[in-house]
Amino acid sequence: MATLDALLVALKETKGSDLHLSAGCQPRMRAKGNLDPIEGQGVHSDAQLRAMMREIATPEQWADFEACGDLDFAYGLPGVARFRANYLVQQDGAAAVFRIIPEEILTAEQLSLPEPVTNLADLQKGLVLVTGPTGSGKSTTLAAVINHINKNHCKHIVTIEDPVEFVHQNQKSVLSHREVGSHTQGFGPALRSAIRQDADVVLVGEMRDRETIGLAITAAEMGMLVFGTLHTNSAAKTIDRIIDAFPAKEQSQVRLSLSESLAAVVSQLLVPTSDGKGRCAVHEILLRTSALPNIIREGKITMLNSLIEAGKSQGMQTMDDTLFALAQDGKIRPNDAYMKATNKARFESMADAAEVSAA
Repeated sequence: MATLDALLVALKETKGSDLHLSAGCQPRMRAKGNLDPIEGQGVHSDAQLRAMMREIATPEQWADFEACGDLDFAYGLPGVARFRANYLVQQDGAAAVFRIIPEEILTAEQLSLPEPVTNLADLQKGLVLVTGPTGSGKSTTLAAVINHINKNHCKHIVTIEDPVEFVHQNQKSVLSHREVGSHTQGFGPALRSAIRQDADVVLVGEMRDRETIGLAITAAEMGMLVFGTLHTNSAAKTIDRIIDAFPAKEQSQVRLSLSESLAAVVSQLLVPTSDGKGRCAVHEILLRTSALPNIIREGKITMLNSLIEAGKSQGMQTMDDTLFALAQDGKIRPNDAYMKATNKARFESMADAAEVSAA
């Protein structure tokens, strides 16, 4: 067993999400959102940590890390879990972060996903974006949606990730998992290939550059159902981020293409539960309506909030409304809702009342 394996097993057993290792620093583990030192673990020197890191990497991966100072790969412990590993070099030497990827893919029901999010699995075509900051559960939500397609539809699903995270077994659908670096040179080349691979559904692990964004929009326009992620925290910022990725002279054409292809935007946050025992997913949901294309084409992004408000009967919801409802129901603390909210004035009285009662 590799030296690191014991720490990764401990991460799983304590229900943590991330293991942080850094030269000159005591190992730390993130659990329930908090990053705390691991009791009984001493400080690793740069040489010690590099030896531990090298033990679980292939010679090719280690050569890449030494050449570039960065490395992403997946590492599996049979019967425990798979882990997304990131190696880096920082001021005091080497460092590594491991994120747990559960072997069991949680269903939409187990995650208590809103019905409109689950229903995205039944779409035939279009671009669906799941957004949020790092660690907000985007991959877990998308895995549940892909799992729903796999169980209920006969499709060819191509996933493009760096690295591959959740591994789906073929059920009604056929899945092709492609890892950037191992199976393809990049997200762009893999997306181009997917267009020629009779793919019905494509999952793009990260839409991180203009080429990938453009190809994802094109694939959706051609009749595929494309799921992608962005590090934005609202539907409005997501659309702005896509448009702003292109030069000014191309933006009008991108607005037109996006208006014709965008099917939904789901923005997600994780907020600590009021009992402190876990975290609760909070969603903003924008769905395609007859009014959405015109708003995108004309750049009237400030109208999106009103569109979402008007679409409540169709399953749409704003982030602030969802936070407010969860705080009112006692599922999350009012102060946490206040910190995540856009319109903080709406939450002030609730947060103040909670502070008074706590005192």
